[in-house]
Amino acid sequence: MSDALVTTERRDGVLICHLDDGKANALSNDMITAISGAISEAEGDDGIHAVVLHGRDGKFSAGFDLTVMLGGDMAAMIDLVANGGELCRSIYAANVPVVAACTGHALAAGALILLACDVRIGADRPCKIGLNEVAIGMTLPDWALTLAGERLSKRHLQRAIPTARITDARGAVDAGYLDEVVAPDAVLDAAVAQAVEFAGLDAKAYAVTIRKMRGDAVATMAEEIAADRSGGLAAQV
Repeated sequence: MSDALVTTERRDGVLICHLDDGKANALSNDMITAISGAISEAEGDDGIHAVVLHGRDGKFSAGFDLTVMLGGDMAAMIDLVANGGELCRSIYAANVPVVAACTGHALAAGALILLACDVRIGADRPCKIGLNEVAIGMTLPDWALTLAGERLSKRHLQRAIPTARITDARGAVDAGYLDEVVAPDAVLDAAVAQAVEFAGLDAKAYAVTIRKMRGDAVATMAEEIAADRSGGLAAQV
């Protein structure tokens, strides 16, 4: 599959999604729809054992599209944030493993995408990773707080969220955004190799285990996203 923002390829039972908007890989509605479609494609194909989300060189994702977030249209902003929540929820609940090939910067919603992925391999290079919302006058929606609480190190929650601490790639491993770092030119191959290993897992057992482990959090996120769409988010910004 190919479109202006996401190009996919299949390699050894892995669906690789190359994210590239030519800029900062902002999460626009079109980008969200393209990634969501790739996840759904993988879940519905018995020949796919895992997914890799691969950023453009130096930039995994800078977060939600600022033209919407700062554009003054509250309805459009709520819709975009809720759609991003649905994307993160679908990744976190996916019945196939999702591996992030984090090529560099991952801020705000970009960092949330990392938190939603099962395994996160990052480039060992100067970059900024973290949840910077409070520093720029925004608050995280409830669904994002739920996800962050599930995945970030408990030692780092205070610094990561209320005080908006941004870290480099190695610090992101300690905080819980990443699982390991490798040389920048090895990120994609390392992520694909990890994804290929998942072919040895029993697909049904994996899916059932994910539902048991994450079902409560996924259901909570769904409720929080629905509340955002009903106007709850407007009261928080």
